[in-house]
Amino acid sequence: MNATTENTQSTTTYDRPARKELRRSTDDRMLAGVVGGLARYLDVDASLLRIVFVALPVIGGAGVPIYLAAWLLIPEDGTDQSIAASFLDSRRYR
Repeated sequence: MNATTENTQSTTTYDRPARKELRRSTDDRMLAGVVGGLARYLDVDASLLRIVFVALPVIGGAGVPIYLAAWLLIPEDGTDQSIAASFLDSRRYR
């Protein structure tokens, strides 16, 4: 009996996880979508982050200024620019 064996080379490919982008949520929003987008990015419950953002000013933190800065600097789902970047671009080309 003549037995033949095939030489098959196995190659291992590694799938990279999709790159997460921090964006303000258009679906899970109460005010500007900052917490919903941040929760999606960090893979945590949005309610937990909302409690943190409400508790920060109460305990002397800077929850409101951080939220406002995030609202201006984090782009919304479906857009490439944040509100601040859009404003600066409009002022640059005047």
